[in-house]
Amino acid sequence: MPAQADDAALGALVEAIRKAPEDQLGPVEDLLARFPEDARLHFLRGSILAGSQRYIEAHGALKRAVELAPDYAIARFQLGFFQLTSGETANALETWGRLDALPDGHYLREFVAGLRCLIRDDFEATITHLRQGMALNTENAPLNTDMQLIVDRCRALTLEAPNGEAASETALILQHFTQRRPH
Repeated sequence: MPAQADDAALGALVEAIRKAPEDQLGPVEDLLARFPEDARLHFLRGSILAGSQRYIEAHGALKRAVELAPDYAIARFQLGFFQLTSGETANALETWGRLDALPDGHYLREFVAGLRCLIRDDFEATITHLRQGMALNTENAPLNTDMQLIVDRCRALTLEAPNGEAASETALILQHFTQRRPH
């Protein structure tokens, strides 16, 4: 098993980021230089890069995290979400496939189920699954915020649709995330 940063190193990283939020990437890259095969660090780097709108680099870092740790569920989910918001629907579905092995009642399974419904323009089912996932998710509040934005847009579309026939609006919903990207 490749060397991983220990709890003390991760704690120091979090503290360095907290003290200098304008330079979040520097401390991550410093630790990555010492632990180049730590998927958690690649995931964190990808998240920071996405937040800085450096999408090509973010995609590479998230992909590397999943390559190093194929069962790292949150990294796999976020890579798929990134792919979906980039218009790579088939890649997102493939990336998420492994998350089907998570136990019933896992919030990421519900989020993936909701996003699969979104891809099919089934907004009511999207809302149901995303709400169930948010109720289950006590680990990642920013992710709940992103899912709530999708729920809100889906709800607006179902209320606006004449005669209950919603036009395909998935691209409009996901366009919002093209600007924000996953956390």
